Amino acid sequence: MSEQEAAPTAPPEAAPSEEPASAPAEPTPAAPGPDVTAAAAAAEAPAPAPPAAQSAPPTAPAKKKPKEGTPSSPLNLTVDDVNDNSVTLTWDAPEVVGHSGLDGYVVEHCKYGTTDWVAANTKPFLSTRYVIRDLTSGDKLIIRVKAVKGDGVSEPAVLDQPLLIREVLEQPKIRLPRYLRDLYMKTVGDVLNLMIPFRGKPKPQVTWTKDGQPLDPKRMHLRNSERDSVLFIRQLQRSDSGKYEISVKILDELEDKATINLQVIERPGPPENLKLVDVWGFNVALEWSPPKDNGNADLKGYTVQKADKKTGQWFTVMEHYNRTNCTVSDLIIGNSYSFRVFSENPCGLSEKPAVCKDVAHIKKSAITYKAEKYNSKDLSEPPKFTQPLTDRTTTRGYSTQLVCCVRGFPKVSAGHSWKLSDQ
Repeated sequence: MSEQEAAPTAPPEAAPSEEPASAPAEPTPAAPGPDVTAAAAAAEAPAPAPPAAQSAPPTAPAKKKPKEGTPSSPLNLTVDDVNDNSVTLTWDAPEVVGHSGLDGYVVEHCKYGTTDWVAANTKPFLSTRYVIRDLTSGDKLIIRVKAVKGDGVSEPAVLDQPLLIREVLEQPKIRLPRYLRDLYMKTVGDVLNLMIPFRGKPKPQVTWTKDGQPLDPKRMHLRNSERDSVLFIRQLQRSDSGKYEISVKILDELEDKATINLQVIERPGPPENLKLVDVWGFNVALEWSPPKDNGNADLKGYTVQKADKKTGQWFTVMEHYNRTNCTVSDLIIGNSYSFRVFSENPCGLSEKPAVCKDVAHIKKSAITYKAEKYNSKDLSEPPKFTQPLTDRTTTRGYSTQLVCCVRGFPKVSAGHSWKLSDQ
């Protein structure tokens, strides 16, 4: 099929190869008379074999295999893009290449109905994508690609149908990235590099605006191509915040727009008027006002910290706290504390905190102990001998000991009186 499309005038070229079979009948076309035509008919009648011989050549190329060292034809030749002066082609490498690989490909084209093939490239190239440029709008071309290896050239891969060179109109469409569809936040000093892809034919006209006004060319740089547009800002400022609109227009009639909400933020300022409201027990009440500068973003809350005057180390008491007053508890009685508060937004904590001027002293409360009156029970007991004295006999000149036991409450006094009886 490809040979028939690539060579619409092939029959004249094929005829010379068939001339030897019909050589006896060659003089007959020159004779105009009726007798000669009869003779020509008689000459053609006894030769039925040539038609069978003529039917063999068209089927032969399909059965041919590439010679050794010659690559096979490229595969899946398709048109990737076309406009009024160029064509973009893509294809796959051939199945048979060889050990040393290809030298490259050759792209050729000719006008439909002719055999005047024109080489689009002077030297073979290895890419499987090629753009034929400087074409004439309105031409109808047959295009083919050959694989080249040394002196061997493959059978061509030919487009299925002739291709009309013309601009194809395509509705403009912006493909805005997902992360740009909501509020897009950046920090002061960051680099902004937005690439917005789009499609449309012919080449669309791209324009950018910020809050309805043209962009500042001194700070904002644009690069537009046939398929995307890039907005570049080297160092962002808070004044760069706003609504950026990109417009892609074709022929002043077809247009697509997209909006990007850019918010450039920085750290907030510290809270205002931090003061110590009350101290009781082991608790402290604090109060403050929001910062004057929120950093061009909503506040996420406050961070409250305390420091014992003995150590001077700061400890976080509360994080992401949303109110402007709080109570700090569980302080140690007898110690003194300082307090500070940071404000916070999506960019982070404020660079400086608000520090409370007053110091909270957690005092010990005075305790007076009054003993309760206690009526004690009278447990006194008069002295009583539990073991009386016993008679003893002793020898003159030797020591002797007399023992007895006495019970009483309170304790019996140690002073005792003894009497010696003459009896």
